[in-house]
Amino acid sequence: MMTALNKISRNILFLCCILGFFIFGKRVTSSTFAAYHCQNTTYNPRTNSAYHANLNILLDSFSSINATNTDNGFFNSTAGRDISNKVYGLFLCRGDVSNDVCKQCVADARTKIRQQCSYEKTAIVWYNECFLRYSNESIFSRRDTSYWITFWNTNNVTQPDLFNPLLENLMNEITTQAANEGSGKKFATGDANFSAFQRLYTLAQCTPDLSSFECMTCFSNAMSLLPSCCHNRQGGQVVYPSCNVRYEVYKFYDSTVTPAPLPTPNIIPPLPRSSSPEKGRNSRAVVIAPIIVSVLLFFVALFFLRRRFSKKINDGVEEATGGNEVSNEESLQCNLSDIQVATNNFAAGNRIGEGGFGPVYKGTLPNGEEIAVKRLSSSSFQGFQEFRNEIVLVANLHHRNLVRLLGYCFQGEEKLLIYEFLPNKSLDYFLFDPEQQLLLDWSIRYKIISGLARGLLYLHEDSQLRIIHRDLKASNVLLDGNMNPKITDFGLARLFLVDQSEGSTSKIAGTYGYMAPEYAMRGQFSVKSDVFSFGVLVLEIISGKRNNNFHESDGSAEDLLSYAWKQWRDGMPFALLDPKIGDSYVRNEVIQCIHIGLLCVQEDAEQRPNMASVVLMLSSYSATLPAPNNPPFLCHSTT
Repeated sequence: MMTALNKISRNILFLCCILGFFIFGKRVTSSTFAAYHCQNTTYNPRTNSAYHANLNILLDSFSSINATNTDNGFFNSTAGRDISNKVYGLFLCRGDVSNDVCKQCVADARTKIRQQCSYEKTAIVWYNECFLRYSNESIFSRRDTSYWITFWNTNNVTQPDLFNPLLENLMNEITTQAANEGSGKKFATGDANFSAFQRLYTLAQCTPDLSSFECMTCFSNAMSLLPSCCHNRQGGQVVYPSCNVRYEVYKFYDSTVTPAPLPTPNIIPPLPRSSSPEKGRNSRAVVIAPIIVSVLLFFVALFFLRRRFSKKINDGVEEATGGNEVSNEESLQCNLSDIQVATNNFAAGNRIGEGGFGPVYKGTLPNGEEIAVKRLSSSSFQGFQEFRNEIVLVANLHHRNLVRLLGYCFQGEEKLLIYEFLPNKSLDYFLFDPEQQLLLDWSIRYKIISGLARGLLYLHEDSQLRIIHRDLKASNVLLDGNMNPKITDFGLARLFLVDQSEGSTSKIAGTYGYMAPEYAMRGQFSVKSDVFSFGVLVLEIISGKRNNNFHESDGSAEDLLSYAWKQWRDGMPFALLDPKIGDSYVRNEVIQCIHIGLLCVQEDAEQRPNMASVVLMLSSYSATLPAPNNPPFLCHSTT
């Protein structure tokens, strides 16, 4: 009897194993096509046979055993010696897939890219499990965010007020983990309870040949696009050639082979010729989930064996170095021990300021150079976002009217930004203090106004990036030893593309009194938002009075803007001038600056000048300026 039962049990177990092998085998050998992109770089294979031959050699090399047995699922190669016909290519498999899935996905991608982009010099194809790309220019160790594609779930979340902050927290955690991941995959996942019956799952990955800084920059760009495509959606994904981020309310990755968490230590053209986005991501994984769960009940042992095997693979992975290029930003990384020595281990006596980011300390390097160290407050989540933003943006900015970033440190629990030290503190220290105001004669104030205009012009038009500061105010303007202004604090700044005109946000962050009305009321921001803030600052510099705390004794004006408009309208512009200036002013310059300030604070953003026009106005007294319109009424409220 027992022998018969044992035999039946063995047969059932055998059948279950066959069933499980079929289901798991089907799962690990399939790949799901997502999209492709062929750039407009066509060539004739007859007239350019060398390039065509090299391309075929490259794609064929991706099917070799050496290429598809990489430990981290990443491989890059070239074909051809002549630079004019050389082809650069790479593929990257998702960090949680097996070698078999990777191999199958790369094979599918080779076939698809030949079908869809047969005569293009630059192309990329995305699958859920991998992507493959090639180009006639080097793509190794270089962040590419020149084009992107988005996917989203058509279903909305039921509790967005709880879901969105959780998503933001998880995304920040896993992108930081992936960028600093030590095994070489530059891959991380994370999950957390969204409700009693639902969890949120997130994933981030970039190509392992990128530096940690470039990887984090790519992630930041991708995360800044999520609200525009996937706000309040149950799932969403942003894919760049160099990185991607994704989230779902179902488990879409294999957590048994994802890296362990690290110790505790923000206009892109649409894809031409690409397939349409997945407007509904009602994945088959949701449908087959009950089947997989049932099968897993029979294969607990198999589950743990696979997990142990995958863990051994991950533990044995060495960090990929990719190319030999080192980004300038990566070279800005500093050792924590050096900063601790410079600041006397963040001694209270070295503390020189406090902001939303956290405390600021003065330090001195061994060569005698003085530095200012912004230290992230461990209790400030907003500070973490600002930290990421400042590294990504400020490291790429170089202008005499912007504070210079000397380095940063991201080590253990410490997150530090190291800036040049400016001895004269911030503009508000001088501008709104009755005694210090005496040090600001008209020539200094005019120099500050002109310098701020040039700095904003650089941010908006002359830098490699188009940046909206969003929090320009007197306390965010530092003064060097010669009282030259330098704009600082880019924690709230937003990166725009060259042809992008405006953006919007549901999170209004900044300083009331300096905010443009369209931003404060509707969340719309643009370069004209910064122009409004600049106009407020100009009127504050001229008058020596804060816009927020201004109140005319006779009650005729509730704020500085209204008061300045009233004096201008009544033909008494010099009534706005700070009496502490005395007679040391140039009449034409004062009138010109008041006129410019009022133009900048007009309620209609379209009527405000851009910063290029402002700089031109400041440099020419003979320019005919349009008449300004009323500024917006600023309601004083504690709300």
